[in-house]
Amino acid sequence: MEDTTIFYSCLSLLCLIFAFKLLFQSKPRYKNLPPSPLSIPIIGHLHLVTPHMHRTFHNLSQKYGPIFSLRFGSRLVVVVSSSTAVEECFTKNDVVLANRPTLTISRYFTYNRTTVASAPYGEHWRNLRRICALEIFSTNRLNKFQSIRKDEVKQLLEKLSINSLRGFAKVELRPLLTELTFNTIMRMVSGKRYYGNVETNEEEAKQFREIIAEIFAYGGVSNPVDFLPILKWLDNGAFEKRVSRLANRTDEFLQGLIEEHRKNDGSQSQNTMIDHLLSLQESQPEYYTDQIIKGLVLCFEWERVDENEIDMKEGKGTTMPKAEPLVAMCKARSVVNIALHRNV
Repeated sequence: MEDTTIFYSCLSLLCLIFAFKLLFQSKPRYKNLPPSPLSIPIIGHLHLVTPHMHRTFHNLSQKYGPIFSLRFGSRLVVVVSSSTAVEECFTKNDVVLANRPTLTISRYFTYNRTTVASAPYGEHWRNLRRICALEIFSTNRLNKFQSIRKDEVKQLLEKLSINSLRGFAKVELRPLLTELTFNTIMRMVSGKRYYGNVETNEEEAKQFREIIAEIFAYGGVSNPVDFLPILKWLDNGAFEKRVSRLANRTDEFLQGLIEEHRKNDGSQSQNTMIDHLLSLQESQPEYYTDQIIKGLVLCFEWERVDENEIDMKEGKGTTMPKAEPLVAMCKARSVVNIALHRNV
């Protein structure tokens, strides 16, 4: 009974503090904001968040104009639906809007916002952008990995061909495209395959697949604490602790790849991304630290085909009114069969 009384007393005190702050705060933090619909205390406009956000934004733009503001809890959101205004945001005001919001996921998985995708605009970000443009995603570097992309596509076609030897076969593209994407990326990064016919340590491949699965599990959802900080007291930071442990596992895995390539010392060099960055580390150690190298590995778009059920009624975007399941019926042409099985 006493515990219940203490709980409700603390809850009442918190409500009074929030009410006092909302009613008597004399100096607003932001001035001259775009028009905004009426909000609910504490949660703001979070009640407007629905699976079909484009409908909500369209209805609000019809009432408040092409630029309006919303409050997602403690965070300010400005919605721009005019093409001319969007162009101005990315030309005249690109530096002002260059930074990204600080979220729990980004803080842990981007080394406290020091990677090229999350770092604030400044000298460090410009240096990372230069490294990406010249040393990772340059035409010359990408051309060197062309054989990897061709080989992965060939292996995918061989698997499809084998599945259709006895006639038409139903093929689920989701796992195949996932394997193709991750094997291509990791062969470019470290020279290893972790899906399908694994050419490396099976335990290492299993660890990689588990880490990737957990990253997608946490990366696909928003942390309510990022919008309502008061919720951190209720779950005692449980979400943040789980994310921190996963980030540490990811860091240890990437550091292990770096140490493995460093021990090779060029004796088994495969001209991978890690090999190339480690060679640059010898001449410019201040620019190519291990943390920066790990952050550059994370600059790839780690996305896979969504595993959610397909909604055949309507998609979530205005240009995709009807989604289609990633299932295909395929049968290799006779010419393709001959070419693929020539060396089998």
